[in-house]
Amino acid sequence: MATRKEHDFIGELEIDDSVYYGVQTFRALENFVISGKTLKEYPFFIKAFAQIKKAAALSNKEVGVLEADKADFLAKACDKIINGEFADQFVVDMIQGGAGTSTNMNLNEVITNIALELMGHKKGEYQYLHPNDHTNLGQSTNDTYPSSIKVAVYSKMTDLLDAMNLLKDELEKKAKEFKDIIKMGRTELEDAVPTTLGNTFNAFATYIKSDIEKITAARESMRYLNMGATAIGTGINCHPDYKNVIEKKLSEIVGVEFKKANDFIAATQDTADFVHVSGALKTAAVRLSKIANDLRLMNSGPRCGLGEINLPQMQPGSSIMPGKVNPVICEVVGEACYEVIGNDTTIMLCSERGEFELNAFEPGIAYALFNSLIILENAMKTMATKAIKHLTANPEACLKSVLGSVGIVTAFNPHIGYEKSASIAKEALKTGKPVGEICLERGYLTKEEIDKILEPKNMLNPSMTR
Repeated sequence: MATRKEHDFIGELEIDDSVYYGVQTFRALENFVISGKTLKEYPFFIKAFAQIKKAAALSNKEVGVLEADKADFLAKACDKIINGEFADQFVVDMIQGGAGTSTNMNLNEVITNIALELMGHKKGEYQYLHPNDHTNLGQSTNDTYPSSIKVAVYSKMTDLLDAMNLLKDELEKKAKEFKDIIKMGRTELEDAVPTTLGNTFNAFATYIKSDIEKITAARESMRYLNMGATAIGTGINCHPDYKNVIEKKLSEIVGVEFKKANDFIAATQDTADFVHVSGALKTAAVRLSKIANDLRLMNSGPRCGLGEINLPQMQPGSSIMPGKVNPVICEVVGEACYEVIGNDTTIMLCSERGEFELNAFEPGIAYALFNSLIILENAMKTMATKAIKHLTANPEACLKSVLGSVGIVTAFNPHIGYEKSASIAKEALKTGKPVGEICLERGYLTKEEIDKILEPKNMLNPSMTR
């Protein structure tokens, strides 16, 4: 195996010459074996980081602190990474100490060695192009790492919003399809008053629509970056014009308008924007889990449950009970939502842990936030395509539950008062008689009045008159 010698502040190491990362990445491989998830499993993050590095090289060229040929070769190396090449070279664990320095150096070393080969040199010949002096010129982990997280999160939030719109559209289709199907409303799992299956699905669609608005608003905070802040926000070792140039370069490269943070010192130490985004994701997860659970309950049966809807049958449900089919899609979506909710706690605690001019726990934030975005996007797509799209209703079962319910006695309140209505309900529960029959027997109302009051459609809207 051919090797090359590389050194850092700690000492010298023999590096396998087939790899494009260098000594500092190798240190991270030895030190951080925590999550088992490496950078290469988050290609959107690698792409975002390479976009940041390309913008930095071109900006340093424009402000006159980096030779044009070096900048251009670095940009070409970044383009290869942006296009998905060399993905296997991003090997450090997502959870790491050092506020993301290992990730930044993994990018710096790989980009440099790709560029060196493009220049006609060998990997590790850093006298011609150096990971720190050139690829990291005018930068620090403390501005490139959080900025790359924001660029990556913006991209993944856009994908998530596409998935949410897909689910919203499918729910709205079902709301229209089921608008005339009467069903029993329930509160605290007890009979309440009638509604329609269409109303139920329209409410679900409203949840998702509201979360789309919240997540879209939260995504805006990801456009404000601290590139040019370097170590703590003062911009040490950075050209004065760099921060203005890189804002424009990055926007051109990514196709999204990024802006300078209002206060670089505050932006370098504060990670509350990620808490804000995670909070919006958590809210969406809570609502999606509620939808999944309601569908699971409405689907229960098929003979001994509610049986109001039919979820698509996806797979056999038991290794011992023939014919059993479980609501696996609703269940997996619920589990995914709990993961997102748990990640929010991780993000909150990591953000709170920041001290003075930097938050060293940003890798924990990135790992949890990326996972939440991936999981929630997949959960939204799965719910839309595998549960809602081909879901059907059981109108007869829905109507039967309304007509047999004691809860419809509520409709008598405006006509005979609460006390008499409660008395009817008590007798109905005791004897099993329909509430209308009891009301007629007691002479409270005529049959015509009772039939009109208990007509399901008449119980769906405000109806009290003087």
